[in-house]
Amino acid sequence: MGSTVIYRDTDVYEDGSRYEMIMTKIPESDEYPKGIKYRFQYMADDGQTLLRFDNFPDHPGVDRHHYHTSDGVYDDIEYTGPKEHVQKFYEQMDALRSGDQL
Repeated sequence: MGSTVIYRDTDVYEDGSRYEMIMTKIPESDEYPKGIKYRFQYMADDGQTLLRFDNFPDHPGVDRHHYHTSDGVYDDIEYTGPKEHVQKFYEQMDALRSGDQL
């Protein structure tokens, strides 16, 4: 069994910043016990990460569900389900675009 894209979105803003979001359904495993893999990234026009949510399990000291800022891996983030996580990313991205800090 392979993977199935269950959510995808991308856009570019007038200032050149952009976001890319992908969430896939994959077979459950030790690395992905819920069978969901995702990467949501908002970046500056030069490609610098401004905000990224992902669940790639390779960062010691943070939970499987975590976020990154321009300073690197930052902290855990609560995962309550696909729809809620997508909404949370849009809200955090909009807050950054408005000048708010995480």
